[in-house]
Amino acid sequence: MPAGCAARTCALLALCLLGGAAQDFGPTRFICTSVPVDADMCTASVAAGGAEELRSNVLQLRETVLQQKETILSQKETIRELTTKLGRCESQSTLDTGAGEARAGGGRKQPASGKNTMGDLSRTPAAETLSQLGQTLQSLKTRLENLEQYSRLNSSSQTNSLKDLLQSKIDDLERQVLSRVNSLEEGKGGPKNDTEERVKIESALTSLHQRISELEKGQKDNRPGDKFQLTFPLRTNYMYAKVKKSLPEMYAFTVCMWLRSSAAPGVGTPFSYAVPGQANELVLIEWGNNPMEILINDKVAKLPFVINDGKWHHICITWTTRDGVWEAYQDGTQGGSGENLAPYHPIKPQGVLVLGQEQDTLGGGFDATQAFVGELAHFNIWDRKLTPGEVYNLATCSSKALSGNVIAWAESHIEIYGGATKWTFEACRQIN
Repeated sequence: MPAGCAARTCALLALCLLGGAAQDFGPTRFICTSVPVDADMCTASVAAGGAEELRSNVLQLRETVLQQKETILSQKETIRELTTKLGRCESQSTLDTGAGEARAGGGRKQPASGKNTMGDLSRTPAAETLSQLGQTLQSLKTRLENLEQYSRLNSSSQTNSLKDLLQSKIDDLERQVLSRVNSLEEGKGGPKNDTEERVKIESALTSLHQRISELEKGQKDNRPGDKFQLTFPLRTNYMYAKVKKSLPEMYAFTVCMWLRSSAAPGVGTPFSYAVPGQANELVLIEWGNNPMEILINDKVAKLPFVINDGKWHHICITWTTRDGVWEAYQDGTQGGSGENLAPYHPIKPQGVLVLGQEQDTLGGGFDATQAFVGELAHFNIWDRKLTPGEVYNLATCSSKALSGNVIAWAESHIEIYGGATKWTFEACRQIN
């Protein structure tokens, strides 16, 4: 190649390489490429330079990916450390944070895993637990006041001494609860201390329930067998009552009861009836922020009841298998109705009827979050649809009021468990 041409070629090559290096892709180097005499030097140089740039880009991207991998691994390790620290913090402040378990939406809870939550009050925030304990203490106080009235009418030194002893124990418990509230406000106390405190208080409450129940037995002979109410003071998975008698096959029914509750959110499950293969054969439940519902064979109807105001309310639900027609009554007045609720499905026999808990398995699988909190009385079931007049007689405690022909409310028909208690029924005395 002539010297002039070679010079022009080198100049052109330098210009092309400088133009291609305008973008900084890292260190550069000179490349020698053989080109035919009659070829376009810049085109050949650009092609060679472009291939090298691509190769450089790939290497740089690979290096970037490796760096990002290292960064991600480092961040994962940091996240693990933070998660561990957060877990420790949460375990140290369980009573302050609560469990955050309220369910959103309108569906009911799926069957539980069977985990034993015996006395598992840590599901609720500390303030709520203490409030429940306070309500229990108030309930015990009310029962003691009733015992005082009874002892005045039936003077007994033994009864009076027991009453004084129980009053002293209640005062001690109130001081413990108040002390616990103060320590929570000051941010003191750890999980171990909280557990010990709760065990002590629950043990004392159980002892009080037993002693008061012994005193109440003295009144049992002085009241009719149906003039009693069941009290469920705490939201637990072990406090309930069982009806000794099962249900027959039914193509229609009416279920009525008196309820009093101020629990929120949701009063829980006043009753549930489970049969083999179907835990939700017949259930009345108000769970979370959902309205009260009646379930028949897992089919649901929402009811118009509003009963968590701390006052006694009488409710009735009627149903017939033909077209699944249902009606709902509160305090003697019909407030809602509907159809297509498990139509042509008869209520199956030979099941287990429980008061105060929702069954996820036959006779068990209770969940504390669905437990009924409050008082329940005059739970009756008929195998037919009652008339509005018959429902009104029940709600007004009329002498014409009927007892259930399938399940009639009587102390001899009920077994109680876990600290649920019986006391003289009050609602009809208030009405009359």
